[in-house]
Amino acid sequence: MANVIVKRVQEFLKRFPPFSFLKPSDLELVASQVEVQFLAKEEILFKKNEAARPHFYILKEGQIGLYDQNEIKDYCDEGDVFGVLALLGKRPYIYEAKVEVDSLVYSIPVSVFEEILEKNSKVALYFAAGFASGQVVVRQDLSTGQKARGVLKKDNQDHSLLIFSDPSQIQFSERVIHIDLNATVQEAAQKMASESVSSIVVCGENQIPLGIITDKDLRSKVVAQALPLNTKVDHVMSSPVITKKKDAGFSDLYLSMIKNRLHHLILTEDGSPNSPICGILSDHDVLLSMGNSPAVLIHALLNTEMVSEMKSIRDRAETMLKYYLENEVSMDFVASVLTEINDVIIQQAVKIAQNKLSEEFPQMKSIRFVFLCLGSEGREEQLLRTDLDNAILYEDVPKELEKIAADYFLQLGTEVVEILLACGFSPCPGEIMASNPKWNQPLSRWKKYFSDWILTPTPEALLRASIFYDFRPIAGFNGLSEELSLHVYENIQKKKGFLSYLGQNAFLSPPPLGFFKDFIVEKSQEHRDQFDIKARAMMPLTDLARLLILSYGVVGINNTFKRFEKLCELEPQNAQLFTQAGKAYEILMRMRALEGLENQNNGRYIRPENMGKLQRQLLKSTFAPISELQEIVRIRFQLDLLRS
Repeated sequence: MANVIVKRVQEFLKRFPPFSFLKPSDLELVASQVEVQFLAKEEILFKKNEAARPHFYILKEGQIGLYDQNEIKDYCDEGDVFGVLALLGKRPYIYEAKVEVDSLVYSIPVSVFEEILEKNSKVALYFAAGFASGQVVVRQDLSTGQKARGVLKKDNQDHSLLIFSDPSQIQFSERVIHIDLNATVQEAAQKMASESVSSIVVCGENQIPLGIITDKDLRSKVVAQALPLNTKVDHVMSSPVITKKKDAGFSDLYLSMIKNRLHHLILTEDGSPNSPICGILSDHDVLLSMGNSPAVLIHALLNTEMVSEMKSIRDRAETMLKYYLENEVSMDFVASVLTEINDVIIQQAVKIAQNKLSEEFPQMKSIRFVFLCLGSEGREEQLLRTDLDNAILYEDVPKELEKIAADYFLQLGTEVVEILLACGFSPCPGEIMASNPKWNQPLSRWKKYFSDWILTPTPEALLRASIFYDFRPIAGFNGLSEELSLHVYENIQKKKGFLSYLGQNAFLSPPPLGFFKDFIVEKSQEHRDQFDIKARAMMPLTDLARLLILSYGVVGINNTFKRFEKLCELEPQNAQLFTQAGKAYEILMRMRALEGLENQNNGRYIRPENMGKLQRQLLKSTFAPISELQEIVRIRFQLDLLRS
C-alpha cells in the first residue's frame, strides 16, 4: 500500500517544476519522504513570524490563502510550491497560510531536498529565478500575473531551459568599495554616498573582509537607534561575512545568498573569509545575470520609470519571444508571458503620466478611470509590437468638472500613447487610441457608443465590433470596465438580431485559397504577390469565436483560443471542430510572429514562394475549420435571410 502512495505522489510531483527537473531516482526519493496532510477549511497551516518548519509544501488539491494581518496577499493553487522562502532563508514566515477550502498538501523535508539543490543546477536556478522576482509562491510561469498560471496548469512542458538565457555569464562588481575597521559610521556613509553604492565592506589588513554595512544597516542600526555619528563601524557591521570563490557556479553563489538572507555576497580569492576580497555579487547583479526570463524582465519593468529603459527591456522580450517560438513552446504560454510584459509596460506608462499631470490637475486624483486595451492586446494575443488599439473610460463627473476631466484624461491618454510609441509599438492607422478624444470618454458616452452600434449595425458599427468588443482593463478601476461589459451584454440580449449582422460581418474576410487551392495573394503594389495572414486566416477565426461566445453571453473571455476552449464545453457536439480551430489559430499566431521577427515588421504579409513545402501544407491545414465554422454560423444565425 505504501508503494502505491509513493507512486501516486511521484506521478503528481513530476507534473510540476522544479520536481519535473529531477531524475527518476531523486524523484522517487523525494516522494518516499513526503508527508500527506489533509487540512480543513479555515485551518491555519503556519502563522506569520512563526519559525520555519523543517519542510516546505506543494498544494495537491484545494486552495490556500497567504495573509498579512487579515489582508490576502496571494493564493496557492494546485502545483504551487510555498513555504520555501522561509525554509531556505532559515527565517520566520512572512505570511499566514490559511486554508480556503478543504485541501491536501504534500510536506517535503528540506533535509532530502537540500542535497538535490546542491547537485541539480536546474532546480537551484528555478528557485533562484522565483526568489529574484520577489515571489513567495513558486509557480511554473515565473511571471507576476495570474494569466500564465492558469495556462500552465495544462502544460507539462519542461520550461527549465527558458528561465535563463545564459546563466554562466555571471555579472558582478570586481571593484569593491571598502573601509578600514577603525572608521566611523559617518565616514562609511559618506563613502557610500560619494561612490553611489548601497553597501561597503569593512576590511582588516591585506583587504581581508571582516564585515559589511548596507543602507539598511544605517537605517535600522544607526538612525533608528540614534547612535552618534562617530560610532565605530564594527558596532553596526554584519559579521562574520559569508564568502565564496568568484568562479563558483551561479546556483552555488545564489543559493548561498538565499540560505543566508543576503543581498550582497562577498567574493574572495580562495572563497574563504581569510582571503582578500576580489568582488561582490548583489541581488541586482543576479537579476542581470538571469538574462531574458519573464521574471527578470517584469521585475526590471516594475522597478523603472525611465522610458528608454522600458524600451530596452521590451527589446529583450523580443529576444525571449524568438527563443520561445523557435523552441516550439506552447503558444498559450508564450501569449500569456508577452501579455503580462505588455501590460506592465502600459501600467508603468499610466503611472508616469499620472505623476506628470498630478500638480496641474489635483482635482482629478479622486476621479476613477480605467485604461482599456482593444484588438489583439485586448485578446492577449499581441506578440509583436504591432498597432496600438486602446482607449480610456472614466466615470461620469459633475457638470462643472466635465471640461477639465475631458482635458485631463485626453492629456493622460496622449502621454501614455507617446510612451508606448517610444517603447517601439506602432500607432493605430485608424487612430483608435486613447490620444484620440473620440475614444477617451466618460462611461455614459461609452454606453451610448455600444448601444448605437448594437441598435443600428451599420458597416462601420460592425467594423468597430471587431476591435472594441475585445476590450480588456489594464490599469485603473476595473469596476468601470465590468459595468460597461454588462451594459453590452444586456443590450445584445435585447436585440438578438445584432448577432446575425455580426455573423454576416464574419463572412467579409477574403477567402485564403483560390479555385485551384493556391494561396490568394494581394494585387496591390506594396504587398503584391504576398499572402495576408491576418485578414485571410486570423480575422475569420477571431470574428467567429467572438460571435459564438457573445451569443452565449459569456463575459470575461477575450482570448481567441480560450474562447474556442470554452465553446468546447458549451457545445460538446462540436468540440472537435472548436479544438481544431483553436490549434489552427495558435499555428497562425506562431507563423505571423516568426515572420515579423525575421523581417523586422508586423509579420502580416507572407510570400508563399519563400515557404517550404511542409510550411505551406501546415498553413493550408489551418484554413479547414474556417469554412466549417462559417457554415455553422450561416445556419444558426439565418444569414441567408439577411442576404435575400
